[in-house]
Amino acid sequence: MNANTLPVPMPETEVPERPERRRFTAEYKQKILREAEACTKPGEIGALMRREGLHSSYLSSWRRASERAELKALAPKARGPKRAVVDPRDRKITELEREKARLEARLEQAEAVIGLQKKVSHLLGLVLPENSGKLS
Repeated sequence: MNANTLPVPMPETEVPERPERRRFTAEYKQKILREAEACTKPGEIGALMRREGLHSSYLSSWRRASERAELKALAPKARGPKRAVVDPRDRKITELEREKARLEARLEQAEAVIGLQKKVSHLLGLVLPENSGKLS
């Protein structure tokens, strides 16, 4: 380097931390699929992919998705209203409410039996301890 020449500063390149993923519209995908189907000569599909800056994996996954969509479109549609998605918490609440009702019925039955025992003991003249009739 000469003393009279200054060093040329290097331009700063800004590289994003995480590259942005490319997103393709359905119309674009259909266009590429149609163009790929129209290719008849060897190397034409490769040239198409290079021109568009696409990997061959895009083409194969778009073809599979297209076939699945066609099959899905031809499948019979379910009739009637859509099934409601049941929240597992709602199911648990229902189970707990049933269990509560069952336990309340058993408690009522137990209290009725205790009341009957009191009446029988009173008729027979038996003296029961004070806390025998109370449930704790």
